[in-house]
Amino acid sequence: MNRSVLVALVAVAFCTVTTQNAMAESNFGLQKLGVSVSYVSPEDIDGTVGFGAFADLGTVSPKFGMEAHVDRWSYSEEEFGMEASVSDLTLGMRGKYLFPVSNPKIQPFAGAGLGIHFLSAEVSMPPTGPFPGMSVEESSTDLGFELGGGMSTSLGSRTNLLTELWYGFSDIDQFSMRVGMAWQLGN
Repeated sequence: MNRSVLVALVAVAFCTVTTQNAMAESNFGLQKLGVSVSYVSPEDIDGTVGFGAFADLGTVSPKFGMEAHVDRWSYSEEEFGMEASVSDLTLGMRGKYLFPVSNPKIQPFAGAGLGIHFLSAEVSMPPTGPFPGMSVEESSTDLGFELGGGMSTSLGSRTNLLTELWYGFSDIDQFSMRVGMAWQLGN
């Protein structure tokens, strides 16, 4: 048996053993559902309130968790009869590194994620004098990346409080401070 075949067999055996150990320690699947409210500060726009929902998908290894989320914020401003509004609906997935702690009721984490941003903007102007009213709309779909972290605190056997900070990079960069409640499913 030549040396390259032996190295390949050892690599396959090592990957098989480590994958089985990781899968034995994983807890992947729908674990909790939650809702959130956030203060969002989009790039070049005043801060606004956002709302969201999320699904805790458990862990793929003891220190790495996954979360799917949907978040929405909108901002409107009116001056001199003209109205402008911007909104963002995000569908995304976050990976979280769960820091080892001695207190099981508090779980700090750092994370990163990808999301699809459905951005829309509209400007409308009412008719004034001889000028007719007009309205302009624009929408785009963009891929975004986010970095953040936070903490999950147990409020009981089936309820958690989450506090998080996230910074998202997309067409409209945005910083958000999020507070959420999550409820465990099943037993």
